[in-house]
Amino acid sequence: MPSSRAANGLPATLQEGDVALGLLDSTYSPTVMEFCGELGLDFVWLDLEHGGPDPWHAPTLEHLLLAAERTGIDPLVRLPDTDPTLVRKALDLGVRNLFLPRVESAQEVHLAVRSARYRYDGGPGDRGLAAPRASRWGLTEEYVEREDEQTLVGVTIETTDSVDAIDEILDVPELGFVFIGPFDLSVSLGHPGELDHPEVEEAVETVRSAAVDAEVPVGGLGFGMDDVNEKAENGYQILHLGSTTGALQTAIEGWLDAFEGERS
Repeated sequence: MPSSRAANGLPATLQEGDVALGLLDSTYSPTVMEFCGELGLDFVWLDLEHGGPDPWHAPTLEHLLLAAERTGIDPLVRLPDTDPTLVRKALDLGVRNLFLPRVESAQEVHLAVRSARYRYDGGPGDRGLAAPRASRWGLTEEYVEREDEQTLVGVTIETTDSVDAIDEILDVPELGFVFIGPFDLSVSLGHPGELDHPEVEEAVETVRSAAVDAEVPVGGLGFGMDDVNEKAENGYQILHLGSTTGALQTAIEGWLDAFEGERS
């Protein structure tokens, strides 16, 4: 009997104008991935740029994807590079939501997004056609027809060059979203870690307002729920609530602070 895959919820959420809430998992654990789905989060961010498994190592990503599929949560995978070959590899493993780091130009974004499509902007795409895990090894019905609709590719805006080129980047056909990276942006602007520096705040607002005006979904980091709620009101549609290590820190420190006995 032909196989099928559940619909990818993240593109549908963005197209409907809703907000997706997720967690950065710094453990890269299938158990955590599965549990996040049970809790009702919209996505788990797997950051392969600053940590985690080798993105070329298929079994590690497959185990995380299997856990996600069991509870219906959508992994959002940031690759360490914009190399189209790496984009195609991740998609064939079954990843459907990708975002790319440190983009510098619209041409770089165009090549990456086109590499994720069988058909692109009215013409041919540049994704390889085979029978990988993404197609359930050739068993998925209407795989080619549906896959482009189910694939979301976004970029991280985190350098001065990408801020300067934001209008051209937002014009790239079929770009799924832009995610604002304030920490690396602060480094690029010469104010590392100073997220409240006027130049950093101005750059963040430049990207946010341009994306909203261009009707391209915008994502960002949440620094507490007041900040998350404010960002949602200001047009952000992909919001990171925190990390697994941050959640553990908050819980454990709270338990220790509430302990009334003596500890050595």
